[in-house]
Amino acid sequence: MSATQTQPNIKSRDQRFSNLQRTLVLIKPDAVQRGLVGQIVARFEARGLALAGLKLLQMDEQRAAKLYEPHVGRPFYDGLVKYMTSGPIVALCLEGVDTITVVRKMMGATKPAEAEPGTIRGDFAQRVDFNIVHGSDAPESAARELPIFFGNDELVSHDPSYTFFL
Repeated sequence: MSATQTQPNIKSRDQRFSNLQRTLVLIKPDAVQRGLVGQIVARFEARGLALAGLKLLQMDEQRAAKLYEPHVGRPFYDGLVKYMTSGPIVALCLEGVDTITVVRKMMGATKPAEAEPGTIRGDFAQRVDFNIVHGSDAPESAARELPIFFGNDELVSHDPSYTFFL
């Protein structure tokens, strides 16, 4: 039980917040190789998003093909799968209010040259083919993508004490 739940007048997290969402974020091989994982995770936590799942893994071609299935046949597909399987990645499940929109704004534009300073891509990415992070773009995408990386038994809902102040 968190500190906020010990007070009798504080409602549970799902009662305090509407539109709680979960989303998938992948910290891509270039960010892992450059040692940016901690800085990226810290940005999400500082924004008030809760970690519901986190793992370091080497993505295989089968998992990459399932993740990027909507892009099969596009000119960049083969290169994307090769890149995403080229080194370790970090998979995150983030939870919070309007998390998908918040994460997308924090990540910045897909093309780093168009990403605003202060966004993850604006601060760390230099090339569109090595653009640091992936995030689900809609609730339907999150629902499809999260099970590719996490089983239900690997995700934890909790009520961090800081959410009382959000």
